[in-house]
Amino acid sequence: MTLKLDDAQTAARAWFESLRDRICAAFEAIEAEAGSDARFGYTPWNRDGDPAAAGGGGVQGLMKGKVFEKVGVNVSTVGGAFSPEFAKTIHGAGEENPGFFATGISLVAHMANPHVPAVHMNTRYLTTTKRWFGGGADLNPPIPYDEDTAAFHARLKAACDPHGADYHDRFKAWADDYFWIPHRNVHRGVGGIFYDHLECADDAGFDANFAFTRDVGEAFLDIFPKIVRARMGIAASDEDRRAMLNFRGRYAEFNLVYDRGTAFGLKTGGNIDAILMSLPPTATWE
Repeated sequence: MTLKLDDAQTAARAWFESLRDRICAAFEAIEAEAGSDARFGYTPWNRDGDPAAAGGGGVQGLMKGKVFEKVGVNVSTVGGAFSPEFAKTIHGAGEENPGFFATGISLVAHMANPHVPAVHMNTRYLTTTKRWFGGGADLNPPIPYDEDTAAFHARLKAACDPHGADYHDRFKAWADDYFWIPHRNVHRGVGGIFYDHLECADDAGFDANFAFTRDVGEAFLDIFPKIVRARMGIAASDEDRRAMLNFRGRYAEFNLVYDRGTAFGLKTGGNIDAILMSLPPTATWE
């Protein structure tokens, strides 16, 4: 027995998996340009370890290379019922109807060169008693470059503008608010966009929000490899690497304490290694 999907769920899952394939190919090409033979390894998993996959599952993609010190690109498609307490925190769920479906892609890249920014991208489609899209992307440079920040935001704005005149301003502000580490009183990085609960009340709403979510994925695939190629050859000092390791400590704190995706995965029977792939391979707290 496997998880049964409707047409919208099938289309969303297929898109996320196809985006995964193209992103992984682009990242492997960068590794090849750097003289590395690193490639992604893929590990499938089933929700709650169920061999029948009645609750769905996913595939963890992981590569450790010369440019990408550690990059995870995961896809998952899961369904079932939330616990009563967790259901209270989820849009459209509750004690009366705790059922859910979720499919999405999640990516985090930690780079070997401190001059190349770490990055996060996630887009997803969920159904409870409602159905909606959410996601975003944000840049996390240990050593920020204003031109990289400007290019990243400009490309995301170009993805947002055809879908809503206020989308970029709204979702940029949402990212600034979300990717904030209260106990450090700092942002996690230089921001990007974050959106959630773009509801699909009918097929037209699904089509519109799905189109926007696809454009976010395409924008990421377009801009991030360009930034990597521009920075990966810059010489890095010991002090540069020390700054990166300290920055990674802040990144880990956010993901373990505040990140909603981490909590969602842990509370819905996800694969632990896939959930925690967002953590850096090494970090320091000084």
